[in-house]
Amino acid sequence: MASTSTKNPAYRDVMYVEDLIGPETVDTMPEETIRAFQDHGEVALTLERDVDEAHRVFERVAEAGVDYDDVVAVLEKEGVQKFSDSFAELLEGVRGKRGELVSA
Repeated sequence: MASTSTKNPAYRDVMYVEDLIGPETVDTMPEETIRAFQDHGEVALTLERDVDEAHRVFERVAEAGVDYDDVVAVLEKEGVQKFSDSFAELLEGVRGKRGELVSA
């Protein structure tokens, strides 16, 4: 539930999109990232590359004392809350606009 726009200008602007391509995946992208990917993104099954190295990274993260399950739970909770807050803000804007139109 995160945006796949690249915040660091030193990184390739489609890095996260390209690195997360796989079967049964869904991605959200801001319009700027969509345009960049259409222009110069590379379509390839990347999500399943270097799986053994990914396992080693998770092992090193655990050895460093990071609780992966806790990180995932916090990110999921915060991500859902952000989407919920944005949706509530959108609905409030629609209600306000409707009120303006009805009273006009």
